[in-house]
Amino acid sequence: MSRSQFSRLTLCAAAIGALAITAFVGAPSFAAEDAVVIPAPAMDVPASDGIQTVVVAGGCFWGVQGVFQHTAGVVNAMSGYAGGNKSTANYETVSTGTTGHAESVQIKYDPKKISYGKILQIFFSVAHDPTQLNRQGPDSGTQYRSAIFTTSDEQSKIADAYIAQLNAAKVYKKPIVTKVGPLEGFYPAEAYHQDYLTLHPTQPYIAYNDIPKVENLKKIFAENYIEKPTLVSSAKATN
Repeated sequence: MSRSQFSRLTLCAAAIGALAITAFVGAPSFAAEDAVVIPAPAMDVPASDGIQTVVVAGGCFWGVQGVFQHTAGVVNAMSGYAGGNKSTANYETVSTGTTGHAESVQIKYDPKKISYGKILQIFFSVAHDPTQLNRQGPDSGTQYRSAIFTTSDEQSKIADAYIAQLNAAKVYKKPIVTKVGPLEGFYPAEAYHQDYLTLHPTQPYIAYNDIPKVENLKKIFAENYIEKPTLVSSAKATN
């Protein structure tokens, strides 16, 4: 069993009892990574025609995908792998932490409805903790690192500037460890990983770690939140 599978299953087992006790109040209102209210980026990409793409990594892709599937202007958010070779882009191999891959989410968005900068703000604020090195919550390893895989020089420039801005503002207790670099390839994850948060909302790992992220999106970014998620299965059906 891979380390990531073990950590997720261990947390599930440990949480079952607690969740049973608190079932009458629904999912827990806290997560392994707390949301942080942060300023918007001082620099952003101007609105343009056409669908744009960015790939981000912030721990287990289930929760990151779930957040952006509830974000207005995102036309598809797909879980997958980035940072390594195509030959090792599968869950079992990536989970060894030796492939260079990170569990990632490819975000395709309409820049007339949401900006690149706003996506980064949501990513840093509610989707994950950018100060954790090679881990998020109960999961550890380089496959859980914080990263932004950019698709243009402009994206890289803005991401670097935003990280510097947030560090200068000291909005976190520790420095941001997010790595910014060009996207060399994105490989979709297995079908059973797609839309996982929506399909398994009461699973203990999801309930404890990921549902609160969506709740924080709704609370902190109310103008960007949509109740009905934009699912990979729906996007495939309409393409």
